[in-house]
Amino acid sequence: MLFQIKNLEYSLNKKLILKNLDFILKESNHLLIIGPSGSGKTTLINLMAGLLKPTNGQIIFEDKEYNLLPEEQIDNIRLNNFGFIFQKLYLINHLTVEQNIQLAMQKSDKNFIDVLLHNLNLKEHKKKIASELSFGEAQRVAIARGVANKPKVIFADEPTSALDDKNVENVINLIFAQANHNKSTLIVSTHDSRIQKFFKNILKVSL
Repeated sequence: MLFQIKNLEYSLNKKLILKNLDFILKESNHLLIIGPSGSGKTTLINLMAGLLKPTNGQIIFEDKEYNLLPEEQIDNIRLNNFGFIFQKLYLINHLTVEQNIQLAMQKSDKNFIDVLLHNLNLKEHKKKIASELSFGEAQRVAIARGVANKPKVIFADEPTSALDDKNVENVINLIFAQANHNKSTLIVSTHDSRIQKFFKNILKVSL
């Protein structure tokens, strides 16, 4: 069992964001969390990643219950098991493509970086400064960075919301390809209904 979520609730400023969530996620069962803006999708993946603490309930990752762990141990779980792909790419503009990817790695592996760059058609951009990249190139670098540490779980927050239909399909296929190549479980939060067709495992959240 990868994740067990039990009676999960989260409140912010006395406003209930998530209520009574219960689900189980097995390894390699990619999950889509879908719902309108403000429904708590991003909050849920931040809770699962240990970036937020629940108001009530349990989050269990590989038999480790977050509520029972010190902050340092949760940080280590995140560092050793999770990768992130954000809607805002957060590349460091003055660093090269290679350097941006290396920042996400605990131990630099130039051979694996070369494999990633080849798989994402970025090899000729390896030494290019991030600020010189097109949006599509920068997005592929962000995907490479999200899988650079060969994570068990890849969290992707609204990875397609700013894209047209053609690029939605391209980006989702790239993310799936990298997740499957690394045997990672993909968890995507979005309000973009266009990507539902790519997932068998869908969790709908509402306002």
